[in-house]
Amino acid sequence: MVTIGNDWDNLLEAEFKSQGYKNLREFLKSAYKSGKVYPDMTEIFNALKLTPFADTKAVIIGQDPYHRPEQAMGLCFSVKRGSLYPPSLQNIFKEYEQDTGLAVPEHNGDLTPWAKHGVLLLNSVLTVDEGKPLSHSGKGWELLTERVVQLLGHREKPVVFILWGAHARKKAALIDRTNHKVLECAHPSPLSAYAGFFGSRHFTKTNEFLRERGLEEVDWTLS
Repeated sequence: MVTIGNDWDNLLEAEFKSQGYKNLREFLKSAYKSGKVYPDMTEIFNALKLTPFADTKAVIIGQDPYHRPEQAMGLCFSVKRGSLYPPSLQNIFKEYEQDTGLAVPEHNGDLTPWAKHGVLLLNSVLTVDEGKPLSHSGKGWELLTERVVQLLGHREKPVVFILWGAHARKKAALIDRTNHKVLECAHPSPLSAYAGFFGSRHFTKTNEFLRERGLEEVDWTLS
């Protein structure tokens, strides 16, 4: 049985007991035993562990973990301290600096501070084989992560959903827009960043929405 260690345990209890998750767990046991899978098993649920349901202010949705060594850490777009920034993260940081005026620490692409300040950094698929992007797609993760989005998307307290790219934007159908804010634009990858990601100002727009509703803003500072 999975233990997150916060309010997600009760909210996702039915999903973790479902036959679909049991099948996923058997697949993962085999995958981790037979090859290299990212992130480490202890880091799979980092996004949920670091950002409880009640504390979530914003959600950024990624596709699946980085599939190269020493990168994936259970938070979408985030890499371990000292790792090189993948291209999408480089572009995220360019927009971040332009939008917020905050500096990006050198050699630190670890986005844990955002997670601790209420930004759920959720991939749609939480594991991947080394060198094989989307290799764990369709194995059952999507059912769990869509339930996470659905729960937040119908929570009474407003949340900002930051959807970058076509894959993430498909999740918009799970969100009650009458109560929550949905920010959408192109993906930060080099192939699409200039098609609307740069200049989107989603960091400051998130805080504008929260401030307008009398809610605590996100501290986007990285250190």
